[in-house]
Amino acid sequence: MIYLDHCATTPMSRPALEAYVQTAESFYGNEQSLHDHGDYARQLVRHCQAELASVINGEASGIFFTSGGSDSNISAILSLAYGNQARGKHIITSPLEHPSVYQALEKLKTEGFEVDEADVKPNGEVSVISLEEYIRDDTILVTICHASSETGVIQPLEDIGAVVTKHGICFHTDAVQTFAKIPIDVNKACLSALSMSAHKINGPKNTGACYIAPHVSWQSIYPRVVHQQGFKPGTLDTAGIAAFATAAFHMHQQQDQLYAKWRNMQHWLLEHINNDHAVLIGDKNKRLPHHLSLRLHGYEGQWVMLHCNRQGIAISAGSACKASYTDPPKSLLAMGLTAEEAHGLFRISFGIDTTDDDLNALAYTLNQCVPSVKPSL
Repeated sequence: MIYLDHCATTPMSRPALEAYVQTAESFYGNEQSLHDHGDYARQLVRHCQAELASVINGEASGIFFTSGGSDSNISAILSLAYGNQARGKHIITSPLEHPSVYQALEKLKTEGFEVDEADVKPNGEVSVISLEEYIRDDTILVTICHASSETGVIQPLEDIGAVVTKHGICFHTDAVQTFAKIPIDVNKACLSALSMSAHKINGPKNTGACYIAPHVSWQSIYPRVVHQQGFKPGTLDTAGIAAFATAAFHMHQQQDQLYAKWRNMQHWLLEHINNDHAVLIGDKNKRLPHHLSLRLHGYEGQWVMLHCNRQGIAISAGSACKASYTDPPKSLLAMGLTAEEAHGLFRISFGIDTTDDDLNALAYTLNQCVPSVKPSL
């Protein structure tokens, strides 16, 4: 089967698998233990923290390990909100976020926090002007994704960071879809925190990390926890962490080559599908290089996904973490699409092993969906 759903998850790479096995065999000690086996594991974890931090130009001491991207988002948002609530309880986000962001914010709403969503431009970018208009004296946190998993549009983090910093507000971004794939500098973007996940970059599932800048105030959501400076309880999965850092290193090393390859694939596919029938959703240029969000006139995205699946091609009808496909994606409604148009969303996402033959097969399959034109009498 041709796999073109790499924004949902990716297969583990050979280097990541080897790192996992070697670590599980040789560094099985609990990194909290005081004996030598514990110290070996602890030193390896510290090395992995430094490796991951280097990808985002952050500090190793700001890396905290989690069970994945959703856990990173929820843990970061709650920790920052609780750590800064003495200054206020107002948070700003967008309609473009991952479900885990809304889950954290819904919990905070039950605790007296207020949440506003900034407007979105028709091209899928958050309006920085709208975001700034929502800022109040009691605003303590802004959380905006680096790129939406549904639209693939890259957000203007540096512009947002400049505004947020001017007002002394914490700034978190969900970088699960972008980490190691496109450049990100936490200092240039004035980011307080960033979420990342291993299984989006050919690492293991159930492994992720959250970066919180060492100078930022945060409060643990777990009482009396000693692990990871109190950030999260539980013995660290050293093997998973090593595989994560290895996957990040290799993805980051290939970043420029993969960017060029994926951009070419994007352009080729857009040129070879029926443009009278297929519509690109979101900005054509300010988007992830490996991601295409499309709709076909007259078809629901889930139908297109199932049609491709019958032809041996795996694509997506939206975020794999959505509770239901019955509701149209709010990100697309915020961009001005109708509910019917939003239901047409399907997503194609390339990986490191995607080939030209894969794209040829996909273009042929999508073009099969174009209604036949009856000849005039």
